[in-house]
Amino acid sequence: MATVVVIDDETMNADALAFMLSAEGVRVVTAADGAEGLRVIATESPDVVVTDFMMPVMTGFELARALRTEPQYAAYANLPLILLTAAQAQIGRSHPDLFDAVLEKPCPPTEVIATVLAWVGKRSRQGDEDAPAGQAPKTP
Repeated sequence: MATVVVIDDETMNADALAFMLSAEGVRVVTAADGAEGLRVIATESPDVVVTDFMMPVMTGFELARALRTEPQYAAYANLPLILLTAAQAQIGRSHPDLFDAVLEKPCPPTEVIATVLAWVGKRSRQGDEDAPAGQAPKTP
């Protein structure tokens, strides 16, 4: 069973996404900020991470930078990272080195689910060169 970590300081948003993904057969673990998210990622070794941008303690941008560049998170440097944000989508889009996909709130739930499941599928196929539509593949 695939595992997805959802990081959002708005509990209702995280719980709603967790509910929808669980209905698709995905195991979901939530975190309330980037720092907690890093701890959960290290514990759970997820297939995909979905993060908000603006959060207390550590933002989604700071989380992404840590995962991609800090030596202690090297094992997760290629972990698919989806930014789901209301206000900072353009910043996320301008950093394709940090985010594999950027979704702007409000976003249809079907689009969020399809994007997450596409990256879960890509992760499970490891050797495939095809990324989800409109996304550049990450090189291992």
